[in-house]
Amino acid sequence: MGGILDRYLNRKVLSFWRRAAHVADHAPTPGLRRQRDAARRLRFQLDRFIQKADARLIRPEIGSSQFPTPVGTDWTWRPDLWRSPLSRPGVASVFRKMAIDGQATLFHDCDLMEITARQIRNRRDNDLSPFSLVIEVLDFQGSFLSVSTELPLAGAQGLTRQHLMRVDAVLNAERPVTAFARLNIQHGPNTEQVLRELDASLPTVSMDFDLAHLSLNERRIEKVWLDLIFDNPAMNRIVVRDLTFCRHHRADM
Repeated sequence: MGGILDRYLNRKVLSFWRRAAHVADHAPTPGLRRQRDAARRLRFQLDRFIQKADARLIRPEIGSSQFPTPVGTDWTWRPDLWRSPLSRPGVASVFRKMAIDGQATLFHDCDLMEITARQIRNRRDNDLSPFSLVIEVLDFQGSFLSVSTELPLAGAQGLTRQHLMRVDAVLNAERPVTAFARLNIQHGPNTEQVLRELDASLPTVSMDFDLAHLSLNERRIEKVWLDLIFDNPAMNRIVVRDLTFCRHHRADM
């Protein structure tokens, strides 16, 4: 593929159809009909090729875990929801608690279920994650909607009060929405929580959760998860274009 002979044949085929298009206004009808049918068959194969090539060449690549991290980072992670295709890409009438995949769960406290959640492919030039999570809400009479993401065990192992846990989120919303991020760390029977308000009007939100002031039993850390919480999300379309985590050591003073 792509050799000298292939390039020569491609030029000849392109020249043939360019010439055929130029004389089509005056070509005899029987010959024009045959050429039209041949062109349609060729177009079908060309469209198939373009579709498959775009699927492979489009950026970012499926499975990508690449994103900027601070100096001193010892662990990074992008959840599967934003890097790999789901087996079931969309859900309508979301229940009060519904798992999106093995890591992310959607929660809300509304009796109405006029909520949809679906995964879409990212195609913007500045996207780093292969996929987005889109949440669309119609009437909403509850008080909150949240996406909870559980970090893998590797994110909890070796975690200490000397770490900063950085979370970067890329959010878009059709209407202004109040949003929070809450980091939860379970150690033994206790759970420490750190709540931060997000400025959803910014294209990218970066948060460093400082663990120094928490009463952590570092030897008993069992589970870490993050809640993205949206207050009163009625009549809105919220897109979480990316969500990444990394932990890094506090700079020496």
